[in-house]
Amino acid sequence: MTAKPQIEIATSGNRESKPVFYLVYLLLGTAFGIVLTRSEVLSWFRIQEMFRFQSFRMYGIIGSAIATAALSIALIRKGALKSASGETISIPKKELGRGVRYALGGTIFGLGWALTGACPGPLFGLIGNGVSVMIVAVLSALLGTWFYGLLRPRLPH
Repeated sequence: MTAKPQIEIATSGNRESKPVFYLVYLLLGTAFGIVLTRSEVLSWFRIQEMFRFQSFRMYGIIGSAIATAALSIALIRKGALKSASGETISIPKKELGRGVRYALGGTIFGLGWALTGACPGPLFGLIGNGVSVMIVAVLSALLGTWFYGLLRPRLPH
């Protein structure tokens, strides 16, 4: 069984890579890192507050992110939007599944989050803020992804 990409970019044959697009992505990533830092999403203390149900802050931020993502996906699907390089973006429908594998995957994700004190998304933001120990978490995530790639053909999907 082959994996379907979550986001497909329909190319028009023009595959030129222009440095200006890399600059746009770098600036967007930098802005995102600043937003994560200023909102204190990177803070271990804020994450701890969330898991102890002591503050609504993180739940509000996560809820806002889900609403923004849902709206963005709906707009992309409806509007046939293009990427920064002019290629059409297509997001195929995905079937939601149930079962032990989702519970196991969520548990592994949660354990990793609890052990590192950080969700995988802002790891680079933490490194950029001087938390150099997160380099170990990034390397571990890359190693885990590589290991999964090796095991994937033998896993039940």
